[in-house]
Amino acid sequence: MRPRLYCLWLVYRGFVCLMRDLYPPVTVVSAYRIDVGAGHRLYVEECGNRQGQPVVFIHGGPGSGCRPDHRRYFDPGHYRIVLFDQRGSGRSTPLGEIDANATDMLVQDLDTMRRHLGVERWMLFGGSWGAVLALRYAQAFPDAVSAMLLRGSFLGRPRDVDWFFGDNGAARIFPDAYSDFVGPVPVAERGDLVGAYHRRVHGTDPEVALVWAGHWRDWADRVATWTMPASATEVPPEPQRLLAKVRIETHYAAHRYFIADRPLLDAADRMPEVPISIVHGRRDLVCPCEAAWTLQRCIPGSRLMLLPDAGHLMSEPAMVDALVGETDRLKAVGRGLGSPN
Repeated sequence: MRPRLYCLWLVYRGFVCLMRDLYPPVTVVSAYRIDVGAGHRLYVEECGNRQGQPVVFIHGGPGSGCRPDHRRYFDPGHYRIVLFDQRGSGRSTPLGEIDANATDMLVQDLDTMRRHLGVERWMLFGGSWGAVLALRYAQAFPDAVSAMLLRGSFLGRPRDVDWFFGDNGAARIFPDAYSDFVGPVPVAERGDLVGAYHRRVHGTDPEVALVWAGHWRDWADRVATWTMPASATEVPPEPQRLLAKVRIETHYAAHRYFIADRPLLDAADRMPEVPISIVHGRRDLVCPCEAAWTLQRCIPGSRLMLLPDAGHLMSEPAMVDALVGETDRLKAVGRGLGSPN
């Protein structure tokens, strides 16, 4: 089975370029929940070749959950594709739960799943927040990793958080949307926007919490989707799921993603010596491409692809082309043909 190809006019030099599309829709082979303790049960699904090269899709957010299209970045005839929803996210239960929900717990959940699946080594496919978890997992369990594909990497540094929430980063590009984001916050609380939103989203009045969750989503969507036409953006989630997602996002943001005391780049020397691809859109305004540039230089032998026509979303045509191309290229890992770097 092969991904479809489609034509895209390249304005530069006027050439027509064939680009990869996603693989056709993939049927779930099995779906179940795994108890990881403290009342959390993770939704897990498998599809593709049960005897194939294992790959786990690590979604972003935090709090987003997986979607059917996420299965389609991999050749189902080759890969054993594993998708899961992180604690409190998507179809995992309890929805929106923040107790016993922190970065290192999510990392441990990944290895709990790996052992449950009987997998010795697997490939990590993580985007945005999912790249944080992939990096932390690879540093904690290097012998369990066969390859890595990181997209739109978020590193959780103070500069990364300040870029998105402060007034000297994305706010300078979208001053109107940022004004709407800041506007509802009392002047005395504007020195800590994340804290202000966290208090209200986690408050006792669900109607107030939902209004503030909507403001949070509007700012995040404006920055993330700026390269995409309005018709291509996702349908907003139902209120209960929106509030759950924003509760988790504000929980992690308020705690500086639980990595401030152990920065990801400080542990780069513990990364496994496996094929590592870093794909990043040059137009990404959620996670500017400096993060990918810096990350690649901290991991000798890693492969960096900066896409001139892509932003943050993995559904953008240039990003789809690059990611499917990399998952196809990394099949060599499963065939035992050595490093495809």
